[in-house]
Amino acid sequence: MGTFRTLEEAREYFQKDRFATENGMTLEEFGEDYAVCEMTLGERHKNANGGIMGGVIFTIADFAFAVLANQIHMPTVAQQVSINYLGAPKGERLIARSTCRKNGHTSTIINVDVTDDTGRDIAQFVGTGFKL
Repeated sequence: MGTFRTLEEAREYFQKDRFATENGMTLEEFGEDYAVCEMTLGERHKNANGGIMGGVIFTIADFAFAVLANQIHMPTVAQQVSINYLGAPKGERLIARSTCRKNGHTSTIINVDVTDDTGRDIAQFVGTGFKL
């Protein structure tokens, strides 16, 4: 069994991830080997060119990574991450779904796929979590 027993328990803990939550990111689902975070996009998330800032996309991916990594083992911190931006969001929401690729003794490898609510692929994130 993971760190959190209920969605409410996990949401309460991750309310302390203030940068993510104050920018509108929410934990919608989680299980032993996945987590789903979502957010509604608004004007405050746009860059100077009118598109969604890359940091917003990175942050929701990092948030989904953190939820799953700490569900697997708490505390876990990011050791290395990479992101590939695949396309600009066209919808009104971002959805980040994290899945565990490898759960090792001292580290985890987690993949996060970010899409928008139209089904468009937005980013692919891979993170290595170090178990403290």
